[in-house]
Amino acid sequence: MREGRGARKTNETEVSAVWRLDGGGRAELDVGVGYLTHMLELIARHGRFDLTVRATGDTAVDDHHLTEDTGIVLGEALREALGDKAGINRYGSACIPMDEAMALVSLDISGRPYLAYDVPLPAAKVGTFDTELVEEFLRAFANHAGITLHVNLLAGRNTHHSIEAVCKALGHALRQAVSRDGQLTGVLSTKGMI
Repeated sequence: MREGRGARKTNETEVSAVWRLDGGGRAELDVGVGYLTHMLELIARHGRFDLTVRATGDTAVDDHHLTEDTGIVLGEALREALGDKAGINRYGSACIPMDEAMALVSLDISGRPYLAYDVPLPAAKVGTFDTELVEEFLRAFANHAGITLHVNLLAGRNTHHSIEAVCKALGHALRQAVSRDGQLTGVLSTKGMI
């Protein structure tokens, strides 16, 4: 089973995660931020990954540090789970509707971290969660996983639906990218490494 772990302890947060690529979509989450928990559940379920995340932090200040550090740790866990990346499809793309919202996520497990984020969200908050933290989470995740990640909101008037569409699309695109191609020997690169 392909599995990776990540951990981070600072003066502001303590986060640990286990990412099982060949799972069933189960999420065991104790992160203390309601909407972040919802985002992680969506990624796990739609990517059919098993995620275990434990996180505590200075949420009395706001959710920024905990959300960003969770992205860092999940990126590290994914990178470790991928190992040498031999035999994976490498690329993934998904366009997912959620009622009136529609998100497009395309990614390359390239070893070259980059986030292109074009997600104009209608509201600054969903419940108590600052919606600008979605971008912070995704940037931290992409940087530490070593992936090129493009995220576009093509339609959406409801902020909750829009973020849901992004997370579901991310799960589907990741599932496609990490899946193994039985006809591929080594890595999908003319360089011989990714």
